[in-house]
Amino acid sequence: MNSETKIDYLVIGAGVAGLRAALELAGQGQVLVATKESVRESNTHYAQGGIAVAMEGDADVALHLEDTIAAGDGLVNRAAAATLVSEGPVLVRELIERGAKFDRKGGGEAGELIRTREAAHSLPRILHANGDATGAEIGRALAVLARSEERIHFAEWTTVTELVLADGRVAGADLVDREGRRQRVSVRAVLLASGGAGQVYPETTNPAVATGDGVALAARAGAELADMEFYQFHPTALALPGVPAFLLSEALRGEGAWLVNARGERFMERYSPMLELAPRDVVARAVAREGMDGGQVYLDMRHVKSIDLSRRFPGISAFLAEHGLALATDLIPIRPAAHYMMGGVRTDLDGRTNLPGLYAAGEAACTGLHGANRLASNSLLEGLVFGARAGRAMLADGLPSTDVNLSAGNPKFAPVPKVEAAGGESNDAGTESEKVASLLGELRAMMALRAGILRDEAGLREGIAMQQRCETGIEALARGAAPNRQLAEAQSLCLVAGAILRSALAREESRGAHFRVDFPRRDDADFQQHSVYDWAGKTVRFQAE
Repeated sequence: MNSETKIDYLVIGAGVAGLRAALELAGQGQVLVATKESVRESNTHYAQGGIAVAMEGDADVALHLEDTIAAGDGLVNRAAAATLVSEGPVLVRELIERGAKFDRKGGGEAGELIRTREAAHSLPRILHANGDATGAEIGRALAVLARSEERIHFAEWTTVTELVLADGRVAGADLVDREGRRQRVSVRAVLLASGGAGQVYPETTNPAVATGDGVALAARAGAELADMEFYQFHPTALALPGVPAFLLSEALRGEGAWLVNARGERFMERYSPMLELAPRDVVARAVAREGMDGGQVYLDMRHVKSIDLSRRFPGISAFLAEHGLALATDLIPIRPAAHYMMGGVRTDLDGRTNLPGLYAAGEAACTGLHGANRLASNSLLEGLVFGARAGRAMLADGLPSTDVNLSAGNPKFAPVPKVEAAGGESNDAGTESEKVASLLGELRAMMALRAGILRDEAGLREGIAMQQRCETGIEALARGAAPNRQLAEAQSLCLVAGAILRSALAREESRGAHFRVDFPRRDDADFQQHSVYDWAGKTVRFQAE
């Protein structure tokens, strides 16, 4: 590395958790927010359903807590859930006061906030923005606030390739931009708020940037991961040939949508007394089972006459119209798709990891909040609450300061000239890129088959062997190559896949989003504990909170 820039705090990721933390940090230091694409491109932006928040007083807060614990199937960290539901209302009100616009009765800004119900919630408490674009509105409001802060700087189209350790703590990071220019920054502390890893599966509702980078950076640096076996599959993604797995929000079922099989039968009564409003893990397995042997499953809203569906769900309706479908008149073909990572970098309730100087918040982190299955629409609230808490902890911990040295000519980011890999430019760059893509294709196909909704020991062991072959191939291609986004993402996905597979193999029971056909029952005697994965030793242990 031939240049070094000193800042105070590095935030990796520009979703709700990262931006909310950056706003806390800006009061006492210079903050650099690094994001692989533009600020708007994150899982936050694609969150349709809404934000779950108990704004009707103590009774509502208590019910929100119990709903969260019930959905998590016996593994929720009650302290984390209590923190979420009690601190959430204050932060949402603050966000509204600072410019976020949620849907209100009668339109405008004076009407009562509209609250809807989603699966596994005992009452309506979901706030929406623009019908089905809640994440985009929250992201917009936070980005406006962050860009107004002189001490927050953005490095867009920039990938963090490695964390730098010094004197036993995380003290910096290596960055590369889309032109291949590389830079090292030294910092007081790093926050991982880089979102999930849906791209480890071939079918996902996540954007292309969701490659598990934060989890991989942390693990390689020596941080512990937790609950990686619990990957939530959203039960209702659009299933059309050649069309990406577009999310069909949980809110559709909250507004009365039915699920029907190829015979036109509603089938959820065979799987849960809560029918279509059962927890996501239950619904996803039901959809998967009904769709076995090539049978198509559908979402049906043709009977819903009480609301204007195109107005209530404008984004979804517009996307469906592009493919000749309408909620009010058509059966909508669906399939489950990878949606949310309940596991992540193991943290306390203030975002601290086991490595000094390293913090994590949002989907990249694991406090135990979601247990084995996330309650619908808790993720945006998680980003707000735990992003703010992590920012405050980074300030309170008083880690050694650094001299700020951002370029006076370009305070947003100071790139350095591109450094060529040993031997100069490779003539085989295209071939290497194709090899990486091929290896990732094999990895994703294996993950769907061996570590998807239904799992067993033989399949998981075969998956681990295939993951190791993929990892070996990726690492061979990376040796001697200049750091770049494609290689960094491929390495991250291989690491995340290994963590999921080994954690799933170790958990010999079925709980929440983790279902073992060879251990189909929940086992509270041996496994009502969180898994903790050590990447260096490739080992899994179980422990209580």
